[in-house]
Amino acid sequence: MSTAARAEQPVFDDQISSRNFARLSALIHQLAGIKIPQTKKTMLEGRLRRRVRAIGAYNLDAYCDALFDGAAGEEETEHLLNAVTTNKTDFFREPKHFEYMQSTILPAIGAAGTRRLRAWSAGCSTGAEPYTMAMVFDDYATRNGGPEYGILATDLDSGVLEIARRGIYPRAQVQPVPPAMRLRYVMEPLDPAAPDVRIVPALRSAVGFAQLNFMDASYPVGDPMDIIMCRNVLIYFDRPTQEAVLNRLCRKLKQGGWIMIGHSETIAEMDLPLRQVGNTTFQKV
Repeated sequence: MSTAARAEQPVFDDQISSRNFARLSALIHQLAGIKIPQTKKTMLEGRLRRRVRAIGAYNLDAYCDALFDGAAGEEETEHLLNAVTTNKTDFFREPKHFEYMQSTILPAIGAAGTRRLRAWSAGCSTGAEPYTMAMVFDDYATRNGGPEYGILATDLDSGVLEIARRGIYPRAQVQPVPPAMRLRYVMEPLDPAAPDVRIVPALRSAVGFAQLNFMDASYPVGDPMDIIMCRNVLIYFDRPTQEAVLNRLCRKLKQGGWIMIGHSETIAEMDLPLRQVGNTTFQKV
């Protein structure tokens, strides 16, 4: 291959210039509230290289130039945010929350005579969290004659929402689901050697998925919620953004409703209408 031909090939091991890193991190914070410190520069480069390959840009800085001068198109900002969001999720992740739901929250909601429970998985990723909620709610309703329930599940990343809507997962991913719930709520394929399983239609129909950006001034999610789970999302925001997001979430929570955050997250010294009632579990006062 000639030198001229080699020069035309995309470069996949380059780095983002300091100027473009500053512009990118500021844009990502502005659009999604996610903080990208200098220590995460290598991570950002790695994720964006996949996008560079996908669109055939010459290198990372060429991609940045196309993004900021508009040549990449308005839709590229959505691809950018999809690339930088973290989508770690598991069924029954941080199980203490679901144990508290079963032992305390659902009996309290039942005792209050609530006919239809509304819950929100805010930052739902590929759907493991809202489907876990649906399993817990459905199991309780089956054993106690109600209440009915509906779950809203939102995420910024349009790609993970498509995965969540399908409700199809590698068999290994549903292993944390208790065996009795797996039998009831997870469909096995006709081919026992097939690698994937699927959430049963009744649970899929109980969960509605929608795109939502935590940086929006308000959250158009309808009537107030009985339960909100916003777990392992706040860690990507700076402190003022965390408090602003939590206040907006609280406005969508019923008086006396419950909100759960990740076990590594804290609301200490924040001005919020919440009191702690369990492990990273709070009730609106």
